[in-house]
Amino acid sequence: MAEFKLPELGENISQGTVTKILIKNGDTVKKGQNVLELETDKAVLEVPSSIDGIVSEILIKSGVVIKVGQVIFKTDSSDVPTPPAALASKSQSHVPAHVLEEKKYPDVLTNAALPSAPQNEAGSIAPIHVPVRHDIPAAPSVRLLARELGIDIALIPGSGPGGRISPDDVKAYCKSLNATRAPSVPGALPPPLPDFSKWGTVRREAMNNVRKKTAETLSLAWASIPHVTQFDKADITELEKLRGKISTRDKKISVTPFLIKVVAAALKKFPQFNASVDMTTQEIIFKDYVHIAVAVDTQRGLIVPVIKNVDKMSILQISDELTAMAERARSRKTTIEELQGGTFTISNLGGIGGVFFTPIINWPQAAILGVSRGAMEPSYAEGHCSPRLMLPLSLSYDHRIIDGADGARFIRWVCEAIQQPFLLDLNQ
Repeated sequence: MAEFKLPELGENISQGTVTKILIKNGDTVKKGQNVLELETDKAVLEVPSSIDGIVSEILIKSGVVIKVGQVIFKTDSSDVPTPPAALASKSQSHVPAHVLEEKKYPDVLTNAALPSAPQNEAGSIAPIHVPVRHDIPAAPSVRLLARELGIDIALIPGSGPGGRISPDDVKAYCKSLNATRAPSVPGALPPPLPDFSKWGTVRREAMNNVRKKTAETLSLAWASIPHVTQFDKADITELEKLRGKISTRDKKISVTPFLIKVVAAALKKFPQFNASVDMTTQEIIFKDYVHIAVAVDTQRGLIVPVIKNVDKMSILQISDELTAMAERARSRKTTIEELQGGTFTISNLGGIGGVFFTPIINWPQAAILGVSRGAMEPSYAEGHCSPRLMLPLSLSYDHRIIDGADGARFIRWVCEAIQQPFLLDLNQ
């Protein structure tokens, strides 16, 4: 008898909703064969089996939420089970030495030094076991101080000889953690909702996975990033003429590929817009690659897949990839890899309407460009008035690393580049 458990699905993905089971009892399953479809926060994944055998029992149903490590099905297998000792040896080979021994004081640690604290169904933090390193150069009294403060001593840089950690090092590290946390604001948590049914009929509807993830991500971005939004308009009269010339009945080129190409060039000139802030280390992380995320409106909510290395693509290539990417998003075929790695986001609402809006930065990026619907406006130049097609742009940026003057220069550079489409090479 062998068990197949839900494997790791990707970064920060711990669970998903079963949308389709591709096997049944009695089926012969081979390694690498897809056995179920799973909807995560923003993608539907096909999960392959890692075992061979004949399915004897399926332990899940379509529509239920399953977690990483949960048993999916069992098989009658001729494979010889891997001895527990071998499994332990294999798993330990991928684990740093300092995590091989269980810590004796898990109850004094908070989640301050941990990536995330697991929760039980009631929402409270579940008991955890935290590993410890015994080769850290620190006196027992210093270790005790770290435990009492709820800090993993392995994370504390030592200032003494050979990296030895002193009580002052522990206190300084604790102070740095507190400095990077968002300050507590009285009343930050919303009060309980009133009973709306007192005033009329109501109905409740559970959020889908996309809506829940969107709420979580945007709340984090809005709370942790000091936003500034800069507005401007680009004259796209000439761009519209060029777009009409290269578009065909079967292949219509939108404004978005031109914007993506121009923004990619702007990110090379203004690298702080292609960066992220690390407040833990007080550093700015500059990226030498340009991956543009483009928001796609779907029936499930907002999906933001990423076009990689757009600076190395032509406008026509970007247009083809953008069309295919949007289709995959709307048909729920976007992969986890397509949703990761973005360095800048573009959100185009021009097809719907509106003039300006204030887009929320896609954390951990530093900026996002909002695009609204173009409209004909009178333009005065050299004493003459003529109609021009103007495109409203809204640039939100992280004020911790981007000053207002830089924001104005960036969006003005983008506008001026768009206004000269004849300088753009469609094939590069």
